[in-house]
Amino acid sequence: MQKETAKLLMLAGAVLLLAGVIWYRHGDRLDWIGRLPGDLRVEREPFRFYFPVTTMLLFSLLAHLLWQLLRRYL
Repeated sequence: MQKETAKLLMLAGAVLLLAGVIWYRHGDRLDWIGRLPGDLRVEREPFRFYFPVTTMLLFSLLAHLLWQLLRRYL
């Protein structure tokens, strides 16, 4: 059980590292993230509310598909 957990943590770290490198290198091309149709944004003078519903659903779908691929082929 401990080896499986360690492998999962290493995989999660590698995915986060890869995401960070992509964001660092191509951050100017990724400005659409968080500004998709369906993301809730309310801006009034003393108050700001931001809830990226569509962005979270997109990332959740991508993470699920990636997890299914990894589970199937690894």
